[in-house]
Formats: sequence, structure tokens, C-alpha cells
Amino acid sequence: ERASTMTVARAKLVAPGDSRFSLAAAGLDDWRLDGVEPVSGDVGSLVAPAGGGPDVLIYVHGFKQTFETAALDAAHLSDGIKFRGQTMVFSWPSKAGLFDYAYDRDSAMWSRDGFERVLQSVVTSSSAGRVHIVAHSMGTMLTLESLRQLYARSGDAVAGRIGAVVFAAPDIDMDVFSSSINRIGPLSRKITVIAATNDRALALSGQIAGGMTRVGAAEKTAIEGLGVRVVDASEAGWGVINHDLFLSNAEVRQVIRRSIDTVAA
Repeated sequence: ERASTMTVARAKLVAPGDSRFSLAAAGLDDWRLDGVEPVSGDVGSLVAPAGGGPDVLIYVHGFKQTFETAALDAAHLSDGIKFRGQTMVFSWPSKAGLFDYAYDRDSAMWSRDGFERVLQSVVTSSSAGRVHIVAHSMGTMLTLESLRQLYARSGDAVAGRIGAVVFAAPDIDMDVFSSSINRIGPLSRKITVIAATNDRALALSGQIAGGMTRVGAAEKTAIEGLGVRVVDASEAGWGVINHDLFLSNAEVRQVIRRSIDTVAA
């Protein structure tokens, strides 16, 4: 539900066992959420060097996700790209229902002020290095709008602290995307779009939006024309939906890893 205030917490996640005789070895084990502990203070107070580096990775989930699934996806993502630093998830209020697309879309936009506050807290924290963002599907719209607000408020003062910005299967109208990236200055050069023309979830989203092609399902040349880096993952997706390739495909995960390494270099 949409809360009146934002909750800051630490989630404890348990990794799959790595024993040859474990459930994980048989493909029956996975990450699991072991507990959530609300903490006092702002988001910036949670940021501390961890895992060998001070950088922060923030994951923003998409349509039809619960807090638990978002947290588990963040763990899969961080582990899959071998991220060294603090991993965070921004969980916005999705109803997690197949027929609640309109509610989720409104909730994502409703959450942009909250995510802007999170970004402001992290980029101004003395403990944080660069802040990398991976946003999926509907979460990319929320992320882009929050970056637009952040840049309008703080300008180049925060741009240097933002690292890689990866939009995986962005569920955004091409015109809206073009308008927004023209308003975020140097931040637009940090964006990498992972697109797939055979993304069937975005094909349906485009139909709901009156036949307007979503950025994540557009042709590579059309997206590149907007001035951002693009990775065409169409050949990587051989599933039925092809909407979560950033989690399910090792080659696409390497794209995210390289995006982070390139910005950090």
C-alpha cells in the first residue's frame, strides 16, 4: 500500500548453499528473505563501505512485484554481476497483480519524490562512492523522473556521484523518454538501455498505451538516436516473455557489469 512515510530497513537474505550435496546443487534452493529490520535515521546513515568497495548499487523493481520479490531480485542481480559494495532496493508500492497495471503505473509516479530523497541522501553521504542504478521495466520511468528532479534541484553537484544508470526493458514511451533525457544534462551520458524487440511484456504494454512502442522494445537505431548507449538483447531472449533478461541471461548481466566498470574506470 501507499504509505504516508517511507520506511528504511535492513533486509537479511540467505544465499543458496554451495555444497555439492545441497538443495542448490540440485537446483532446488535459492536466495530467501530471512528477516527485515526497520532502522532509524535516513538512508544515508545505512551506507558504509562493504564487500571491498564503497560504491552503492540501487535496484528499482518493475510492475507486479512485492517487497520480497524485489529484494530477492536485488540479491540475484548483485550476486550475478559480482558487485562489491552496498546493495540497496527501492521498493515502491506495487499491488503485484496481473490486472493492476494502471495502479502500479500511478504508484511508480507517486514514488518519484521518495526516490529522489533516497538518491539525494546517498549521493551526499560521505561514506558512499559512486551510486549505480539498475531499474527494470516500469521502475525505469520512476527512476528517470527522479533523476530529472534531482538534476533540476542540484545540477552538476550530484552528477559526478552518479555512476552507471542501466535501464533494463524500460517501459517508457519513446517521446516521454526523449523529453526527459534532454533535461538531465550529463546524466544522460551514463545511461545504458537493454532492449529486446521480442519482449512480449512490452508489446502488451505498448498496446495498452495506444499502440506506442516502448523504449525497451524499440529498434536499437531508434534508441541510439536519442543519444544513449543501447544493447540489443533480442538474440539473447529465447523464452516466452523475454522481459527479465537482466536476471536470467549471463551475457546481459555482463553488460551491466561492464557499464559499472566503465564508469568507475
